[in-house]
Amino acid sequence: MMKDNSYAAIMARKNEIIRNSVGMDYESFEKPGIGFDYEAMMAATGYTLPELQRVQALFSVGNTPLIELRNLTTLARKCAPAGKGARIFIKDEATNPSGSFKARRSCTSVYQAKKLGYKGVVTATSGNYGAAVACHAAMAGLKCIVVQECYDSRGVGQPEIIEKARKCEALGAEVVQLTVGPELFSTVLRLLEETGYFNASLYTPFGIAGVETLGYEIAQQFRAKFDRDPDVVVCTNAGGGNLTGTARGLRKADCHAKVIGASVNLTGLHMASDAQFNKKSFTTGHTGFGVPFCVNPDRSDVPRSAARPLRYMDRYVTVSQGSVFFITETLASLEGLEKGPAGNTALAAAFRLAQEMDEDQCIVVQETEYTGAGKHINPQLSFARQNGIDIHFGDPKDEIPGKNIVLPAHPSLIRVDDVDLDRVRRSNIKNAVGTHKDELTDDDIRYLVEETNSNEEFVRSVIAGL
Repeated sequence: MMKDNSYAAIMARKNEIIRNSVGMDYESFEKPGIGFDYEAMMAATGYTLPELQRVQALFSVGNTPLIELRNLTTLARKCAPAGKGARIFIKDEATNPSGSFKARRSCTSVYQAKKLGYKGVVTATSGNYGAAVACHAAMAGLKCIVVQECYDSRGVGQPEIIEKARKCEALGAEVVQLTVGPELFSTVLRLLEETGYFNASLYTPFGIAGVETLGYEIAQQFRAKFDRDPDVVVCTNAGGGNLTGTARGLRKADCHAKVIGASVNLTGLHMASDAQFNKKSFTTGHTGFGVPFCVNPDRSDVPRSAARPLRYMDRYVTVSQGSVFFITETLASLEGLEKGPAGNTALAAAFRLAQEMDEDQCIVVQETEYTGAGKHINPQLSFARQNGIDIHFGDPKDEIPGKNIVLPAHPSLIRVDDVDLDRVRRSNIKNAVGTHKDELTDDDIRYLVEETNSNEEFVRSVIAGL
């Protein structure tokens, strides 16, 4: 008898499908009330940090170089007040085989799939993670299916997304391309059920644990070079796994660097809107993912996401699209490093943040990514023009997402805007509590304190105001 593959029927079977495709019973981590045991879920991967390093070495992942950007630092100091202008560094994750830090997430998941006897892997992504999963599936001799939210209703896709699809196919993956809408998750569930493949989701504990090696390496490499820790580590923030894993790795190295999240400001553009899908010039690392995944991390494709950035974020800032394009070109012309857009989001933020810091301090941008035909700034800007976006030089504060891209007329105009983290925390608590305000226990309160990186007084005051 054929199964009912309607949207409603597939979604009704999602917990069973996820359990079979990840090899992990998420229900075992649930606690009475609203919370769950996050650390127990992370520990359930069974991998220690040294074991993760060993696994990644099998795929030639990790031990990427830490590079000081001396010329960019000099430029930042020219824009800064006297005595200000921290030294700027990047962790060059583009040197991983697939060209991004996502290699750390994917090889851990692919290794687990191979270890458990799965014949292939499935992942949903329009970005670098798909290329990473395809790369490591090929190394491990596994089949790979990448599901992309790729086009608007006219069949038009962004150059960066199309570029990544080509890379996935070149690495041997089957790419399933969809239009923007709700069918992405149900399509992934159907494919997992039909194939019996492993769910190489971005949000499983295996993927997030893989990024811990990145934070750990930053601390170890910095200490080896300078006999000290960096003062600030800036992470591009979208779904939250990048920041979460890096911060956890820093903590495992007993490094107390301040962790700052950075996203491109796309306020006003809805990520699920067909009309607005191609009005943005960034497919990741923007507020359309960054804010919702802070407010509700379990909106992901697993019951409990291992990416929980609000637990680790000391500060959250946004930068404009034009500023990221500008810093991308500046990095190439001043440092001879041509990198893709996502890591340059954190770099644009770091360029400005360095100007707030003293000259003897150090700030690290924790990842870079490869660039290519569709990911380069020129096709992205050309595509923006084709979609009616005005592009000009001026002051980035005048940029309106979906209307224009304002390239800074001078590097001193690059700025960051702080996201109100307390407001984000309130929204997170409201989502977590739902209709259970009057049923909360002390354990629930402790869970919310950890979840929002706050304190009991703050949590209780928010609940009282609901």
